[in-house]
Formats: sequence, structure tokens, C-alpha cells
Amino acid sequence: MSLEALFDAIIVKPIEEEETTYGNIIVPDIGKETNQLGEVITVGPGKYTISGEILPTQLQPGDKVVLPTMGFTKLPYNGEEYYVGPENQVLAKIKDE
Repeated sequence: MSLEALFDAIIVKPIEEEETTYGNIIVPDIGKETNQLGEVITVGPGKYTISGEILPTQLQPGDKVVLPTMGFTKLPYNGEEYYVGPENQVLAKIKDE
């Protein structure tokens, strides 16, 4: 079995961020609401228009994106966590230079 996005949905695997440390003290991120960084795993073919044409998705697998704190659904699958949601709710695409 594998995951496949439908319509204009995307499936994103979160990128783990490093914990902040001061000396030997680890500062937890509890209580901080931050946007989630992730890597796009799969994208749907696109969104249908009224005339029946498909508007293709803009993101591609492998793109790094910034997700909002709310709006995407957590999806546990094969012991890993993913986020699923519509492409138009992605806040930003991270470009490597």
C-alpha cells in the first residue's frame, strides 16, 4: 500500500526541527505555535474547473514547504506522521539557492 493524493490535495512529511539548547539545557518548544516545515511526498493531479478542465497543481514531490499551524490533517501511516491538505493552503515554498 502507498499514499496517493487526489484532486488538488498534497501529502507532506514533516521535517523535524532541532531543539534549542543553552549549554546542557534543552529548551522545549511546548506552548509555541510555529508553522510546520515539510517535504511534499505526493500531489494530486489538480483541481477541476467548471468547464471540466484540470488546473494542474503547482507543487511537485520533493518541494520543501511551510504549512500553517492549523488547516492540514495529521495522518499516521506505517508508523510515520504525514499532513494532508489542499495545495492552496500552503504558506510558502522554500527554494534552495
